[in-house]
Amino acid sequence: MKKKTVVVALGRNAFGTSFPEQKKSIIHAAYAIADLVEDKYRLVITHSNGPQIGMLHQAMTEFSRLNNTYTSAPMSVCGALSQGYIGYDLQNAIRTVLLERGIFKPVSTIITQVRVDPFDPAFQNPTKTIGRVMTKAEADAELKKGNHIKEVKGGYQRIVSTPKPIDIYEIDAIKALVEADQLVIACGGGGIPVLEQGTVLKGASAVIEKDLTSEKLADMLDADLLLFLTGVKKVALNFQTEQEESLDHLSVEDARKYMEAGHFPSTSMLPKIEASINFVTKKEGRKAIIGHLDNARQCLQGLSGTTIM
Repeated sequence: MKKKTVVVALGRNAFGTSFPEQKKSIIHAAYAIADLVEDKYRLVITHSNGPQIGMLHQAMTEFSRLNNTYTSAPMSVCGALSQGYIGYDLQNAIRTVLLERGIFKPVSTIITQVRVDPFDPAFQNPTKTIGRVMTKAEADAELKKGNHIKEVKGGYQRIVSTPKPIDIYEIDAIKALVEADQLVIACGGGGIPVLEQGTVLKGASAVIEKDLTSEKLADMLDADLLLFLTGVKKVALNFQTEQEESLDHLSVEDARKYMEAGHFPSTSMLPKIEASINFVTKKEGRKAIIGHLDNARQCLQGLSGTTIM
């Protein structure tokens, strides 16, 4: 019997915000992934990188400020760095847990580039806050470079665009590893956003919404399931109010209705719902599940989480 292919999207709660937190949190995530390997699923892992890419961008900017022979790193480079070091920690933690259970399975991280449209409206309306809080003089310097700035508490921060993913350049390599029954970590942080200019891929000053890239990857792999592992047990209406109502199942029709009614926060649950709708409506028989990291196995058993069909 053919194994089901599952794209597992790990949220921010799987990593923490610092090196020590990440080391500790990733071990917890590795046990959840190992459970799914034991249950005979073929897995591709995607992950968040929000705090990490901000930390790297700030560190590289500070380094260039202290040593003017260097320039600050572009957002695309910071994205690549975050994919590398998160993948390094994650693949080693998963490998260790699998070996402890007597399972040998190669685990690989693919530095993944994702094509975006240069005419995406998001480039005209940047919304993603990134990096350190700056002074007025530093903010003016960024404006002169053509970057976008937002006034925040205590000063100013840079904001970047969040274009939609169009294509994944390393998809053939990912497919080959999945078909060889290896575990793959790919499209970290939504992938490195790139613009195609002839034969050249040019990094874009942007951050792709990771949940939409997870859906793009799942669709291109023709996966059976898209699993979002988050910090909440189920999708809820009227979240964190006295009228909160958790949902076991969610139809596409109802999901769209609740989206229009504003039930899902734009910075957390909304992209997951949008990605789930995109995935399940492209081919009959697909499912998307949103649930807690601690309940990964139960989510795929239909005992936890919210299933969108």
